[in-house]
Amino acid sequence: MIELDDDRTRLDLDRIHGWLASSYWSPGIARATVTRALAGSHPLGAYAQGEQIAFARMITDHATFAWLADVWVDEARRGEGIGRAMVRWFLDHPGYAGVRRFALVTGDAHGVYAALDFHPPLRPERWMERLDPDAAARLRATP
Repeated sequence: MIELDDDRTRLDLDRIHGWLASSYWSPGIARATVTRALAGSHPLGAYAQGEQIAFARMITDHATFAWLADVWVDEARRGEGIGRAMVRWFLDHPGYAGVRRFALVTGDAHGVYAALDFHPPLRPERWMERLDPDAAARLRATP
């Protein structure tokens, strides 16, 4: 049985940092940056027999916009629907009721999110971003 819980005291920061530092979207991320990111967002852990097996977080104003970030499922547990369950948990959470736009970026899980009604931006020409030089260099260097 998988338990989803947003209790920050249960989060395994060492494990989360390891996962994110090995990801394609934040390779080598500093632990201090992960700690700051967690402090400014709503984190969610997935647990099996008390052990954290997945993680996700939402950044939001709780009214108009919410950004889903850092969805990670331990490799040994992928394919069980845990990532989708975590995203559904956020979408169904009363604190996010009425939020007008949920957004995310993914390089490899489009099917997971499409099954939850995510789609490419309707007006991508309106979206812009500003990256720090190091982040821009990393993105340009990877497909």
